Amino acid sequence: MKKSLKFTAAAAMIGLMAFAAAGCGGGDKKAAVSNEVVKFGVTNFADNLDPADNFFSWVVMRYGLGECLVKFDEKMNATPWLADKWSISDDKLTWTFHINDKVCFSNGDKLTAEIAKESIERTFKLNTRAQSIFQYAEIKADGQNLIIKTKKPVPTLPGMLADPLFIMIDTKVTNRDIKKEGPICTGPYAVKSYSKAKAVMVANEKYWNGKVPFKNAEISTIDDPNTRAMALQKGEIDFATNIAAGDLQLFKDKAKYNISEIASLRTVLAQINMNEGKPLHDPKVRAALIQCLDRETYNKVLLKDTFIPGKAPVPPSLDYGFDQLKDPNAYNPENAKKLLAEAGWKDTNGDGYVDKNGKNLEIDFVFYSGRAELPLYAEATQADAKKIGIKVNMKNVDYNVLDPMRRNGEFDLIISNILTANTGDPEVYLNWYWKSNINASQPQNSTGYSNPQYDALSDKLSVEFDPAKRREYMIQMQQILLDDGAALFFGYPKTNMVSKAGLANANIFPADYYWLTKDVCPKQ
Repeated sequence: MKKSLKFTAAAAMIGLMAFAAAGCGGGDKKAAVSNEVVKFGVTNFADNLDPADNFFSWVVMRYGLGECLVKFDEKMNATPWLADKWSISDDKLTWTFHINDKVCFSNGDKLTAEIAKESIERTFKLNTRAQSIFQYAEIKADGQNLIIKTKKPVPTLPGMLADPLFIMIDTKVTNRDIKKEGPICTGPYAVKSYSKAKAVMVANEKYWNGKVPFKNAEISTIDDPNTRAMALQKGEIDFATNIAAGDLQLFKDKAKYNISEIASLRTVLAQINMNEGKPLHDPKVRAALIQCLDRETYNKVLLKDTFIPGKAPVPPSLDYGFDQLKDPNAYNPENAKKLLAEAGWKDTNGDGYVDKNGKNLEIDFVFYSGRAELPLYAEATQADAKKIGIKVNMKNVDYNVLDPMRRNGEFDLIISNILTANTGDPEVYLNWYWKSNINASQPQNSTGYSNPQYDALSDKLSVEFDPAKRREYMIQMQQILLDDGAALFFGYPKTNMVSKAGLANANIFPADYYWLTKDVCPKQ
C-alpha cells in the first residue's frame, strides 16, 4: 500500500506543479472567470477573525488575509515567506529570522522585526496553545532581524512558526476591533465584511508579493458537502474545498472543472476517554471496541476508497513507519466478544447489550457534521458495536463545542479530523494528544492517557535534531499508543479542491490552510 500511496501522492504533486507552471495565462477563453470577483465555498468554524483566538487563525490564512514568517512547500519543507532567511546558533538555542524588507501590511506599514516580535508576544499572551508549541526565553529585534532564544533546543522552530497561530498582524493598529473587522495583515486580501456565514474580501492594493488577481473575493460557508457540490454545479461558486467522495464523479469533465486531490497529512481519530469511572477505562473494553470495527470496509465502501483505512496515529503519506507498525487491535469481532466477557460484561437480560452490575455498557460518541466522513464513521461505529453488545449513543454537536466538551471530559469517544504535521513533522501532534500533562491549560489530552515510556521518548524527541533519530523515536511512540489502545484511528483522507476550468491554480496543499492564495487567478 505504501508504494501505491507514494505513487498517488507523487502524481498529485506533479499535477499541482503543472498547474502552478501554467500560471494565469493560456486556457480556454470560453471558460474564463472574471477578475472582478471570485466566489469560494468553504467550511468555516471561526466565530471571529482574531488569529490568537481558538484555532481561528486557520480561517485568517485560508481567506488570504494572513501570512507567517515561514511557509510549507508541497513536501512540507519549511521555506521562506515573510522571513527570507534564518539561522541557528551553535548552542541550538538562538534563532535569527531576517524579515524581508519588501513586506508591508495592507495599510502600508512596514513589517519590522519589532512588530513581528510584538505579534508573537501577543499570540503567547492570548492563546495558551502557543506554549505547547514552543517556549521562548527571550525575543528581541535588531534591525530587521528577529531573534528568538528558546528555553531548550527546538529542532523544528521554523516549521512551528509556519503554524497559522503565528500570523503576523500590525500591532501598531490599536483602534480596530480585530474580532469583528479582522486584523491588519500582509496577505493578498483585506477584510471588507465578515460573518461566520459569509466573508467579503477586497484586494490588498499594497500587497508586497505581486499583483492581486481579483478585486473581490466572496467566501460563503456551506458546511454541508452535498450543498457545496450543488453550488459549484450551478455556478453559484467558482471553487470549493473538500467535495464529498460520492460527489467527486460529478466534476470529472476536464473541460468544465479542475480537481486537485492529494493524499493528505490528516488522521481521522476518536480520542478515547479512559479516566477512572469511564467504561473505556478498562483496556480490554477499549480493545474490544477497536477490534469490532471494520475500518477497511468503512473506508473502501462507505467512503468509496477516498480514505485510506486507519491503523496508526501518523498517516502513511508521511514516512514514520506506518507499514512496520503492528496493530494489536485489527478487526476481529469474535475476539472482541471474548474480551468483553473476560472484563465481566455479559448480556444477562437478553436485550442485546452486555451489562454489568445492572447497567448496560453504553458509550457517548461526540462528532460534528461539517466534514462528511465524521457522521459516517459514527454511524458505522454504532452499528458494529451493537453486534458485540455495546450501545453507542451518538451526539452531533457544533464544531466550537468540541473543545469545551473535550476539556470537561463530556464524552467517551470524540472524533476529529486532525492535521498531523502542522509544524513539518508530527511531534507537536503526538505531544498534544498523548503526552502527560504537557500543559495544564492545554485541553487536547484530557482522556487520562499517560505512559511513562511514551513521555520519556517524547522528552528525547524534543531536543533531537537528527532526522533519522527523530523518526525512530516517533515510530516507537506510535507503537506504544497502539499497544495501549490509546485512540481509535478511523482513516486518512485524501483531500481535494474543485474549481471551474476557468480558474487557475486553485490547488490543495498538504498543509490545509493555503486556500485562497495570491496564485488563484482567472485563466486568460
